[in-house]
Amino acid sequence: MAAIRRKLTVRSESWPIAGRFTISRGSKTAADVVTITLEQDGAVGHGECVPYTRYGETIEGVIEALEQARKSIEDGAGRQDIAGLVQPKAGCNALDCALWDLEAKLSGTPAWRLAGLKTMAPLTTAYTLSLDSVDEMARSAKTASGRPLLKLKLGGADGSDPDRLRAVRQAAPDSRIIIDANEGWSPAQLPELFAVCQQTGVELIEQPLPANDDETLRNTARPVPVCADESAHDRATLPELIGKYDAINIKLDKTGGLTEALALADAASTAGLEIMVGCMLATSLAMAPAMIVAQSARVVDLDGPLLLAKDRDAGIHFEGSIMHPPPPALWG
Repeated sequence: MAAIRRKLTVRSESWPIAGRFTISRGSKTAADVVTITLEQDGAVGHGECVPYTRYGETIEGVIEALEQARKSIEDGAGRQDIAGLVQPKAGCNALDCALWDLEAKLSGTPAWRLAGLKTMAPLTTAYTLSLDSVDEMARSAKTASGRPLLKLKLGGADGSDPDRLRAVRQAAPDSRIIIDANEGWSPAQLPELFAVCQQTGVELIEQPLPANDDETLRNTARPVPVCADESAHDRATLPELIGKYDAINIKLDKTGGLTEALALADAASTAGLEIMVGCMLATSLAMAPAMIVAQSARVVDLDGPLLLAKDRDAGIHFEGSIMHPPPPALWG
């Protein structure tokens, strides 16, 4: 049997954001990503990741890790080998997704079918409003009020999150609302903030407390479901979430790729947790594999391309907040 020979290309890219994207930890004006291209027997597979400083990852570190694994990758390493080859989860994600795409192209079978799905349906994604002043968030909400699901970034240190919630609800009375505090609240704030969330019809609260200080949630009444984000990575982190959270936000850059994300979704569902599928701020290439996991999710938050000044050519087609399956020219 002939040895597998591939060509690996790794590069960094920067995609300007339409304006500024702000969460409780800071602001950014560009989505900085690492992309992988794998060429084999005339087929080309692609993957994209976002090295995230919250988890100690950098663009340079991910590229270095992939370069160190180049020989194994080009000699035919498969998805089952990734965890032992590349340590940064983001780098694992880009490699895993590129291998899925390559397999789909070589076999002529769509990635969603390889993943065991019977069909690939359009999805309705949340649309994110950046953390800002009360008035600015109200204005943003009014502009986006035609979208069915809004996600608010909260966690402001000024103590104005209750006012932000009330102002957004008034500006977008018909939109469903979820919020993401990005670890920006304290245990002492929970009773008031949970009450305001309930009053304003919030459907889900992401990561209200720091990941290393979330034990309080286990013994706190949760009138609105609470979703683990920074506390949740792969299946190894799942047992600690049980009893503290009602849902889990699965992101491929945290799980280390589509393969582990699918396994985590199954395990979390079995454990009784609701599934949310989210993303880092990235292009359609990063959203495409996540759409496979999101087919069975309660909440979909894959609006990264909608927040960019420009997306990739042959990107995912959005009609408002409805995202259609990715074209094969993009991925899968």
